[in-house]
Amino acid sequence: MRHSHPITFLVLICTVLFGGCATTRPHDQSTDPIDPYENINRKSYAFTDVIDRRIVAPVADAYIDYVPDRMQRIVGNFYDNLAYPNVVLNSFLQGKVRQGFQDTLRFAVNSTIGIAGFFDMASPMGLPQHNEDFGQTLGVWGVDAKTYLFIPLLGPSSNRDVSGIPVSVFTNGLFYFGIYVIGAPVTVPLSILGIVDKRARLSGPMRIRDDAAVEPYLFVRDAYLQQRKHLIYDGDPPREAYDDPAMQDELPGKPVR
Repeated sequence: MRHSHPITFLVLICTVLFGGCATTRPHDQSTDPIDPYENINRKSYAFTDVIDRRIVAPVADAYIDYVPDRMQRIVGNFYDNLAYPNVVLNSFLQGKVRQGFQDTLRFAVNSTIGIAGFFDMASPMGLPQHNEDFGQTLGVWGVDAKTYLFIPLLGPSSNRDVSGIPVSVFTNGLFYFGIYVIGAPVTVPLSILGIVDKRARLSGPMRIRDDAAVEPYLFVRDAYLQQRKHLIYDGDPPREAYDDPAMQDELPGKPVR
């Protein structure tokens, strides 16, 4: 995978599978405190999984088989760039002023020299891609993820991270292009292509889930909670943060850089 992050978001974001490990806890075990709505979450997971396996995954597999790798990279670059204002905003909100200016410059370079983001011209210039979102920002501000949620079609989240969904929508360039420039006839197909591209990127992790997880729901849940802690600490969490995905000790926030 060419990205430095398992990306946020939205449509079928089981990116949570990065860093996760299979779990063998039985279904009839008492409910984990982090997952008080497990019965509802399981139904949402099952519904989403059916839609994914029957509709989204076959289309994504065809996309992988018939679209050249170079074209897939170009498409992925385009959607990453459209969503990058969300990274810029949250870099500043987390107090990462230097990184915020670097992310702003990255977005400007790829939007212009990179021709609307189709080409990543910023990385060779020393402007790497970062992964920040509003859920991480709240974590830095000391807000705990106390309740796990699985949102139908959107995927894993929490009482803290769910607030990042509208922020990511309103900071995505496609949202404004759809309203003020190109309109729904173009926005809808572009959105669908974005879903297919995102699912195609996740084909490897999804296979890991299917091959490794005895209990896929728990696998996804625990991997998601671990991955979010990993992101909040910028990849350098204290050891105890990984001892238990349900641990709810207050996070002091990641280092400001």
